[in-house]
Amino acid sequence: MRRTAFALAFTALIAAFAPAQAQDTQSSPAAPGGQSLGQAASDPTASLMSFQINDWYTAKFHGLDDQTANQLVFRAVIPFSTGGFDHIFRATVPFITDHPVADSGLSDSTIFDLVVFGEDWGRWGVGAVALLPTGGKDSGAEKWGLGPALGFTVSSPGLLWGVFNQNVFTVAGDDDRKDVNISIFQPILNHKLGAGWSVGVSDMNLTYDWEGGRFSSLPLGAKVSKLVRFAGTPVQFST
Repeated sequence: MRRTAFALAFTALIAAFAPAQAQDTQSSPAAPGGQSLGQAASDPTASLMSFQINDWYTAKFHGLDDQTANQLVFRAVIPFSTGGFDHIFRATVPFITDHPVADSGLSDSTIFDLVVFGEDWGRWGVGAVALLPTGGKDSGAEKWGLGPALGFTVSSPGLLWGVFNQNVFTVAGDDDRKDVNISIFQPILNHKLGAGWSVGVSDMNLTYDWEGGRFSSLPLGAKVSKLVRFAGTPVQFST
């Protein structure tokens, strides 16, 4: 069934970055790579350690009247280096609180390891993404998945844009359950307004289902963010 959702998100992001690369300026705190922290928080290729707590609310589904969905999502991003290459490890763990077909509880988690390369125009990365069946039979697919991940971002004064792509294909799991073979495209757009404010698109994961031969999710969402500091720690609130 083709589904279109309009999603709203509230995000609290706590960011920490290498002291040798940090620039503590009140008007525009900087992250590694010269980006502002606000932009780096929206960039999956940024070498920025962060811990996020998100509330993702879907207000409407195409073809399903009066149906909504909501999930709390914890996401951790940890940069590291090995063999002379810069890596980004990210884990996303969702908890379903309301859904038209799935039970409430811990859902399937995803992790990826991205090797990133800096360029004059921005940054690009390539790596692998894995699906972990942490949701069980009631809130997950009961499938293990693996596939490539790649993306790029282009930076200019005050503007960040790009695309991030993840591909998950079933490699093991319950043979009685439907395979998970999907490609996810996330457009990236962030415009810095100043004084810690920024606007852009939310985590719009456009999902193509290779099993059904169609897009299974086409969300639409915008994001307004404000970066503040608590006891010297940068925290970003988004809605």
